[in-house]
Amino acid sequence: MGILEKIAEIEKEIARTQKNKATEYHLGLLKAKLAKYRAQLLEPSKAAAGKGEGFDVMKSGDARVALIGFPSVGKSTFLSLMTSTASEAASYEFTTLTCIPGVIEYKGANIQLLDLPGIIEGAAQGKGRGRQVIAVARTSDVVIMMLDATKGEVQRALLERELESVGIRLNKHKPNIYFKVRRGTKTWGGLNRTGGLSPPQSQIQGKLGNTKIFNAEVLFREDCSPDDFIDVIVGNRVYMPCLYVYNKIDQISMEEVDRLARKPHSVVISCGMKLNLDYLLEMLWEYLALTCIYTKKRGQRPDFSDAIILRKGASVEHVCHRIHRTLASQFKYALVWGTSTKYSPQRVGLSHMMEHEDVIQIVKK
Repeated sequence: MGILEKIAEIEKEIARTQKNKATEYHLGLLKAKLAKYRAQLLEPSKAAAGKGEGFDVMKSGDARVALIGFPSVGKSTFLSLMTSTASEAASYEFTTLTCIPGVIEYKGANIQLLDLPGIIEGAAQGKGRGRQVIAVARTSDVVIMMLDATKGEVQRALLERELESVGIRLNKHKPNIYFKVRRGTKTWGGLNRTGGLSPPQSQIQGKLGNTKIFNAEVLFREDCSPDDFIDVIVGNRVYMPCLYVYNKIDQISMEEVDRLARKPHSVVISCGMKLNLDYLLEMLWEYLALTCIYTKKRGQRPDFSDAIILRKGASVEHVCHRIHRTLASQFKYALVWGTSTKYSPQRVGLSHMMEHEDVIQIVKK
C-alpha cells in the first residue's frame, strides 16, 4: 500500500470515529500517523529528476510574497498591476503554468512577488503542480491568498485545508513547547508538563511512541492542543502571516463587500477596476513587518534615497552587519534621530532598538 492510500485510509478512519473523551487517545495516534505520512509525501524523490523547466525562483529583494489561489481568480492581473512584470492573463484556467516573479517597489523596499500556478483540490497529494507551488509558498515571508469574491468562502476553506495538510500554518504562532529527544535506551524519559489544558501523559507518550521516540524531554509553557504537540514533534511546520484578498468585488453587492472586508486578515479589491490596491499595499507592508533605516555621514544630510530595509525589532548591531560584516567590531557609538530616541540626536550602543524611518550615524573606533 502506497503513502497516498495509507493517508486516505487514516482520513476515512478519523472521519468515521466519534469524537469524545473515550476516543481522544485513538484520534491522537491517528493524527500523529497522518502527520508522519504527509511529511514523507513532501520529501523529494530519491530518483534522479528528469530535465525540464525550472520552477523555483531565486530569492531576492527585501522580502518574498507568494501569490496563491485557484485558477482564474486574478493573480496574473494583480502581478501586472503591482509590478512591471507582464504575466499572461486570459479568461481560461491555468493560463500561468510556472512561477513568474515580479518586484513591488514600496517605501524604499523591493518586495519579490511570485505569481504561482493555480492550485486545485488535492494539490497536497501532488495533483496539478500543487506540490511545487506549496514548496515555493513555504519559502515566503507572507502568503497572499487570492480569492474570487463570488465564491470566496468555498475557495478559502479548500485552500486552507490544502496548506494545513502540508504543514503551513496561517496566522498562527509556533506553540511554546520545549521538546528534546534523548538518545539512549528504549524506556520512557523525562516529562515536564505545565498548563491545565495540555494533553495528558498517556497521549504524549502514545504520540512519541508512534514516531519511534521513546526517550524525550517535554515542557509545555502554555496550554496546547494535541495537534499543536504533533506539529512540534514533526518539526517541519512553517508559521507565516496570510492576507486573504477577495478580488472581483465589482461583481457582488455592497452588503457582501462590507461583510468580507470585516473578516480578520482580509482585504477586498477589484483588479479589473483598480479598487483598493493602495490599501492592500499598506496591509502587506504591515504583515511583512519591515522598517526603513536611513544612514547619515558626519557633516552631511541624511541619504533618504537609499534606505536599509530590516525586520521590526532590529538593533544598531543589525544595521552594522547590513552595511559591512566588520563594522560591528569597529563600532564605538552611534547617533540616532527618530522615534526610537528620547531626544535627537541620541548617543546609543549596539543594543539600541531601531524604529521605522530612523536616521543613524555610526562612529568607528
